[in-house]
Amino acid sequence: MAEAYAAEHPDSLAGRPLELALLTAFVELARAAGTAGRPPVADIGSGPGYVTARLHEAGLPVFGVDASPRMVALARRAHPELRFHVGSMTALDLPEETLGGIVALYSIIHVPDDHLPSVFAGFRRVLLPGAPVLLGFQSGDEDGHQRLTERYGKEISLDYHWRTPDTVAGHLEAAGLEMYARVLRAPQGEEKMPRAFLLARRPAPAPPALFGQAVAAR
Repeated sequence: MAEAYAAEHPDSLAGRPLELALLTAFVELARAAGTAGRPPVADIGSGPGYVTARLHEAGLPVFGVDASPRMVALARRAHPELRFHVGSMTALDLPEETLGGIVALYSIIHVPDDHLPSVFAGFRRVLLPGAPVLLGFQSGDEDGHQRLTERYGKEISLDYHWRTPDTVAGHLEAAGLEMYARVLRAPQGEEKMPRAFLLARRPAPAPPALFGQAVAAR
């Protein structure tokens, strides 16, 4: 169903001022945490590539990752100047401490509950100290799950998981990521569920104490 999805969602951030503001906050946090060499950020679950493109337009080195080979092909066709790779957030094929940030908008909704701890541990592993994570997902008063067997006239088997912000934040913190902000948006238009957004980051090491401060503390 990749073609139908991409046609319906060529840019789901258009006309969404809150989402755009949060993406801007992510960009600024990534810049603030950047080191020499401008480490890239990853758009995980990049779909048609519109989030990857906006991060590129904001001046960040970025690449997209999606589990669907067809979706990756469509993203490459729509944004030939950008890099997109087939891959899964449950097994990131990246060295430790190489990313300057991770965006995952509406992609953890397809990850089963028992896989979330290892997914977020993988995020922490590949992030540089201080690098941010921006998550977006459908939410509700309690966690839930649904399996769809048909969409866009196609027979499918696709699981959707919605979770409270507290649930996802708990998994992030258990993985060693520190929370920065939580936002919950009411449903808009045809949406049936609230949208939750969490900003977190891998903790940066504490700066070493100055000699004078160490002496004064004695």
